[in-house]
Amino acid sequence: MQFSEPDEEQAGINLTSLIDVVFLLLIFFMITSTFIKVERKLDLQLPEAKAAELEQKERKPIQIEMDRGGRITLDGQLVTMKALETRLKEFQGKRKSAVVRADRRLKHGTVTAVLGLCRDAGIREIAIAVK
Repeated sequence: MQFSEPDEEQAGINLTSLIDVVFLLLIFFMITSTFIKVERKLDLQLPEAKAAELEQKERKPIQIEMDRGGRITLDGQLVTMKALETRLKEFQGKRKSAVVRADRRLKHGTVTAVLGLCRDAGIREIAIAVK
């Protein structure tokens, strides 16, 4: 006498739901990452620090960037050291804080000169950006 084996379904995981969830997460991260806007005009390598958070007390601090070659930008516009001094004095009383983003390979003297110009212009809240 011959016995036939009962038809059994193969045990397995249904991947349809898992693929749907992964696809929705992918769409979510693609959409939310487009809202991140970092304003960078120069290619910089910032020094690292443990406390790298800037408290923004006013609507927009002055953005000063300096790259390794000595180029300086003020709020995204390329300026010379002399023009930086004049433009910072124009902000006197209007904007009271500044963020300095300097390349870590830049000479210390250039950074201190810019910090001195900020102090002379009446800017008392100066933050140095780090990553």
